[in-house]
Amino acid sequence: MRLLASLFLGSALTAAAASPGRPPNVLFLASDDLRDNLGCLGDPVARTPHLDALARRGVLFERAYCQQALCNPSRASLLTGRRPDTLRVWNLPTHFRETLPDVVTLPQHFLRHGYFTRNIGKIFHNFRTRIQGDPASWSVPAELHFASHAADVAVLDGGTAPPNLAQAKGAEARDVPDEAYFDGRVAARAVEALRAASRRPEPFFLAVGFWKPHTPFNPPKRYWDLYRRGEIPPIRHPGPPRDTPAVALKGANELSPGTREAMAELRHGYYAATSYLDAQVGKVLAELDRLGLDGNTIVVFWSDHGFHLGEHGLWGKTSNRELDARVPLIITAPGVARAGSRTRSLAELLDLFPTLVDLCGLPTPAGLEGASLRPVLADPSARVKDAAFTQTPRPANIQGGRSEIMGYSLRDDRHRYTEWRAWSTGDLVEAELYDLAQDPGEDVNLAVEPARAPVLASLAARLARQFPRRPLPAEPALP
Repeated sequence: MRLLASLFLGSALTAAAASPGRPPNVLFLASDDLRDNLGCLGDPVARTPHLDALARRGVLFERAYCQQALCNPSRASLLTGRRPDTLRVWNLPTHFRETLPDVVTLPQHFLRHGYFTRNIGKIFHNFRTRIQGDPASWSVPAELHFASHAADVAVLDGGTAPPNLAQAKGAEARDVPDEAYFDGRVAARAVEALRAASRRPEPFFLAVGFWKPHTPFNPPKRYWDLYRRGEIPPIRHPGPPRDTPAVALKGANELSPGTREAMAELRHGYYAATSYLDAQVGKVLAELDRLGLDGNTIVVFWSDHGFHLGEHGLWGKTSNRELDARVPLIITAPGVARAGSRTRSLAELLDLFPTLVDLCGLPTPAGLEGASLRPVLADPSARVKDAAFTQTPRPANIQGGRSEIMGYSLRDDRHRYTEWRAWSTGDLVEAELYDLAQDPGEDVNLAVEPARAPVLASLAARLARQFPRRPLPAEPALP
């Protein structure tokens, strides 16, 4: 009898959680280093059935961009709704609480307005300083949110991991269960968290952060087996772009494959890691549906930035180029979003804060620098902005230190225009201009062509309105 009562109570609370009069829940799904290698974004090779299905349920943003192609600045920007310059966060170690101690984050805002907020996996950056994550943002302590990516190796209960089956540095293919790695464990805990949240009286904001396809490329072997090495597309545009300044290509290469075989293996591993990520997302979405929560839950899927896999000789991120700046973004919003829609409306990750606040009927906090994407969700032909902005410093100094140059990049409907400016003065050092309608691979820098001077001047003026040419403050000293 007690068991039947318990089952009845659980069913009643689940039904209450999905009732139309209840504020919408938010399922906030994050990935790391994911570029446009998804079936729904037109990749003919990618096996990503669960993300493709999610795109059919919501709105797929074909032109969404991060604010800086590095984990910490990108995530801090998204989660506070501020640009990196406002936060003074441009590297991996600096925590936004050290520069803006009282800023209210996206989940913290929901917490303050009656939501139960929970973090499973990597949402805030996995900081290497004394502050880990952001405890003020969550109703309960975060889980599986802090570790080194290098530590993401197979861990088996009561046994020894099988030998490494791959050859190149940064890749491995062990025949192990999904839960042998972080993302499998994140998905399992997220499923449990959904079940627990469905029984709570208040709406939930559940943030689930997956670590893949970030290096190392070590998904279980069955995900490697989804692909034949020979079907992986060759590197597009492997050589340096014409007339592009050297500063634009001086990033922080995370991988350095020395042979064609190693390059092919790493590209294979990236696809495999993406399919592994997709499978974990699928587990969480299936549980959301099983619990009957899908009708009153906003689902957002995003990546913190893209990644280069040998294009223009780059193996990593930290550039202002399309492959690093552009990110997958999918939003489902029952009753608002037009399911199965695609939009070419420009969007930025920092737009997610005002968008979710708008969709959930919460007051909009002061200081947000993004725009609500709700009009685009209702009408994919609508536009809320005419440009998206990405930036990156040089030297990359991802571990801290001092940068000498900042690159600011403007992406509009047709062009990408980038200025490299001296940090201490704001003076222009180099410029880039790409006509993405004619040159989507950014192979030819048109900034050196006199005939492009009028376009260059117009774009420079637009960039200056967003980022005036002036000195930047010194990067914060690390503790």
